[in-house]
Amino acid sequence: MKKPLIGTAAALLFAGATALAGAPAATASTATTSTTVTSPQAGKAAAVTFAGTVALSNCSGSLVRFPASTANDPALVLSNGHCLESGMPGPGQVFTNQASSRSFTLLNASGGSLGTVKASKMVYGTMTDTDVSIYQLNTTYAAIQSRYGIAPLTVAATHPVQGSSIKVVSGYWKKIYSCSADGFAYRLKEADWTFKDSLRYTSTCNVIGGTSGSPVVDANSGQVVAVNNTINESGQRCTLNNPCEVDQNGAVTVRRGIGYAQETYTIPACFGPGNKLDLTRAGCTLPRP
Repeated sequence: MKKPLIGTAAALLFAGATALAGAPAATASTATTSTTVTSPQAGKAAAVTFAGTVALSNCSGSLVRFPASTANDPALVLSNGHCLESGMPGPGQVFTNQASSRSFTLLNASGGSLGTVKASKMVYGTMTDTDVSIYQLNTTYAAIQSRYGIAPLTVAATHPVQGSSIKVVSGYWKKIYSCSADGFAYRLKEADWTFKDSLRYTSTCNVIGGTSGSPVVDANSGQVVAVNNTINESGQRCTLNNPCEVDQNGAVTVRRGIGYAQETYTIPACFGPGNKLDLTRAGCTLPRP
């Protein structure tokens, strides 16, 4: 949660920064008649690419769908709560359905820019229990597919598996980190924030500032299982940029140089037909305002 990355030059100054790198300052086509939409990576062990990822002004993100989303639903972008253009939410703060005109650079498979997609609102944002933001775009999946040839990534509705091969795909840096799901932290505490059931990386996913909000993709299914958000930089205990793990008995573990992501499998249950947010839906456990 350092000073925001603004442009490549400033980003390079903070290349050693944590993935929890500050709050951003942000700056359509005709739909087809298709009623279903699928990720080109879903359901097969295909190479994970940048297709479907986005770059924010100083964070990363991804164009995502849920298992029940359809082609004519408004498209969604997933990133971190600490990447909100309004600043980082405080503990206990949850924001829903706020107007936003934020822009995102949509990437192709090799990381090249295809163009800009734009939000119509920020649907959900928090740093309580998790670290997530979800934006609704002013266009549909079908329109994006028609114009850019890009399909969204699918957010898995099942818990990630320990030992599975994962990829952290940063649209900001145009870099893909490869590692495994090392395990899960019962509680992850960083300064005033506490995250629940966080996914812990093995050491090769040594994420840096600007990778905040990157989708964590299961290398076998091609589906999003988490959203990247932080790393313990210097071995400090539970401080800003140095998260610590806290177990069920309150025991604290510090893992210097180890990164973490927030699981996303609970999110699909909170969205109904038309990709509409409904925090009262059965099975929805996201924090409420």
